[in-house]
Amino acid sequence: MSRHEETQVGSAVAQAIDPDEYREHFHREFRFAAYYSAGREWPDYEPAYRYGYDSFLHCGGRRFEEVEDELARDWTHCRAASRLHWTEAREAVRDGWHHIERNLPHALDRPER
Repeated sequence: MSRHEETQVGSAVAQAIDPDEYREHFHREFRFAAYYSAGREWPDYEPAYRYGYDSFLHCGGRRFEEVEDELARDWTHCRAASRLHWTEAREAVRDGWHHIERNLPHALDRPER
């Protein structure tokens, strides 16, 4: 994917997925996720969901699996005060990423997750 195409995808996401609605969705739902760990709170998970959103914008619609190693490497710099290590945050980041894919208007022509 060219840099121009990545920019177009990032713009489509920013227009289609309101970051406040995205955040509120996960704030309501994080405790019901299969990956939720008892004793963890929203301040632990919120950076992972934000990272999913921000990295999807930055990565221009590439698949999560294509950039997972890069995301894992950079998690320690993006995790803020989260107590989650990458192995715990990974599924929340992926969930956020796939939430965007599912809610984009066919701009990426991605299979349903």
